[in-house]
Amino acid sequence: MNQRRNTVLYIASSLDGYIATKEDSLEWLFKVEGEGDNGYTEFYETVDTILMGKRTYDWIIQEMEEFPYKNKECYVFSRSSYEDTENVKFIHEDIKSFVNKLKNKDGNNIWVVGGGELLHSFIQENLVDEFIITLAPTIIGNGIPLFKEGNYQLDLSLKGIKRFNQFVELSYVKKNPLLDKTILK
Repeated sequence: MNQRRNTVLYIASSLDGYIATKEDSLEWLFKVEGEGDNGYTEFYETVDTILMGKRTYDWIIQEMEEFPYKNKECYVFSRSSYEDTENVKFIHEDIKSFVNKLKNKDGNNIWVVGGGELLHSFIQENLVDEFIITLAPTIIGNGIPLFKEGNYQLDLSLKGIKRFNQFVELSYVKKNPLLDKTILK
């Protein structure tokens, strides 16, 4: 029997809960003094599949000299039809059924890279198993929120805390109601 793969959000956020400015800038993030690669390599080795939205993909293509996920299976969710590239496959099908198919395949963790729209869909469909959020000691006032307003509630349990100089990484997993119940005698 194979074990279901976990879907993990691994992302950085400002202290006030934004993942980028309204202009999609991450300049505020790169000004923060970290430690090494802030745990990125360690995390990256635990995943073999990358999921992202089209807006995040476009930012990566525009801002980075080279596609950073060449050695991983990479899917980009889009409402429009695009031709697959050597690095990514574009997905237009139902998010929940597609992700559940991935989770039932053998493999390592599945990384939800972003962005906010895709994450919102994943949360609404209860598809994220673990949240690893690295907080930067920066308040940017407005921008693209990590969590969009919505009609949902997720109960999480703290798995761990790591510090990388000025960054703090918080790791949460979904609570398992069966494990959280105690029997009163």
